[in-house]
Amino acid sequence: MSVQKMLQRTPMKCDQCSMSLAGGCTVAGVCGKDPDLHSLQEALIYGIKGVAAYYYHAYELGYKDEEIGFFLSKALYSTLTNVNFNKGRFLEMILETGKMHLRAMELLDKAYVETFGAPTPVEVPTGTEEGHGILVTGHSYKALYELLKQIKEMGLEDEVKVYTHSETLPAHSYPKIRAFRALYGNWGGSWVYQKQEFGKFPGVIIGTTNCVLQPLKQYADRIYTTGIAGLEGVPHIDDYNFEPVIKHALKTPRMKRTEGGKIVTGFHHTNVLPLLDKVVDLINEGKIRHIFVIGGCDVPSPKMGYYERLTQLVPRDSIILTAACGKFRYNRRDYGTIEGIPRFMDFGQCNNVYSIIVIAAELAKRLGKDLNQLPVSIVLSWMEQKAVAILYTLLYLGIKGIYIGPKAPEFLTPSVFEELRRRFDLQLISTPEEDLPKMLAKGSELSSDSPLTA
Repeated sequence: MSVQKMLQRTPMKCDQCSMSLAGGCTVAGVCGKDPDLHSLQEALIYGIKGVAAYYYHAYELGYKDEEIGFFLSKALYSTLTNVNFNKGRFLEMILETGKMHLRAMELLDKAYVETFGAPTPVEVPTGTEEGHGILVTGHSYKALYELLKQIKEMGLEDEVKVYTHSETLPAHSYPKIRAFRALYGNWGGSWVYQKQEFGKFPGVIIGTTNCVLQPLKQYADRIYTTGIAGLEGVPHIDDYNFEPVIKHALKTPRMKRTEGGKIVTGFHHTNVLPLLDKVVDLINEGKIRHIFVIGGCDVPSPKMGYYERLTQLVPRDSIILTAACGKFRYNRRDYGTIEGIPRFMDFGQCNNVYSIIVIAAELAKRLGKDLNQLPVSIVLSWMEQKAVAILYTLLYLGIKGIYIGPKAPEFLTPSVFEELRRRFDLQLISTPEEDLPKMLAKGSELSSDSPLTA
């Protein structure tokens, strides 16, 4: 199927000003805005939402950056009515969004490491422990940390056990979080299956950020939200005061000890960079042929089978680096090692793509190549704005040949998508069998204006 056919859709729908036609302007704006300009404005808005998400998490830990804050204001202002009709400037601002998003990810990584300690690889149990249970979902390590601290202060670490879900899984790798005895293991997979998985969890559930859905009746009376999250009819915990949640958990049925498998997480540039000399040697010796970055969001789409299949087909002389919740579709396999180097490394949340960028840049330096000349292929799945912002960061860095799926973004018109394809060789996934040979043959140069060539 051609890109044009995959991107066929209503050209635009704009209703942001009083000049809008009834039902919104759909063919062209009364102001003179055309569908491609509208598409670029939407693309910018979604990108800055992603930047805002990560900056929020850093900010609540006390880490601030005036440049990021000003950019968010400038970028959002640029999408107002009758402010900017210059498409070229919007493309430049989308790439600047990538720059600011990289800055936000770096700031958040600094906040996490300095607050909770540098991550280390860890095996996380997926069984259960004796005691009452609390399940924490979302992205907020601060919320998880405050919960664990309060359980300890109440003297209940032997009575109440805490489980991570979805994007809180990587919290186990941070020493100051892992040190709490109440933290036990991980329950379930990605956000996509939360209604089924929460229904089976007998304890209390806390939603901390996005990727939390309106609850089913089976658990609607034992779910709370905190921080940025909110659900209709669900109690909200202000200022991370979890005493009501802990007391509620003591009234739920005790969970029995059960055995389960283990999931490995916690790879980070601080613990992988020391391995790079050996990785370089193995690449030069032909023992590591290719490195695949296969990550991103989980999506309730049959096309997500692409990523499961691709990870099965990746040659055994290749390594897979991953981050974000899409990994739950393929992170329980035993991928083995290549002379002691793990073939599968989970770096954690979606923002931990920052670690992968640091590692790739250092690998390029040691091999005397730029990133596009490395034997590295990037294959992303996207659900919403944080993944969009990550894509913009990779484009800002001048990385070409990125594969995205499971579908093309609806907010991109055919013309805008074609411009990104032309400038960055952006690819839509087809089938693993068709795409894999192209990925294995990847190798080109960064453009001269990439920040990585400076």
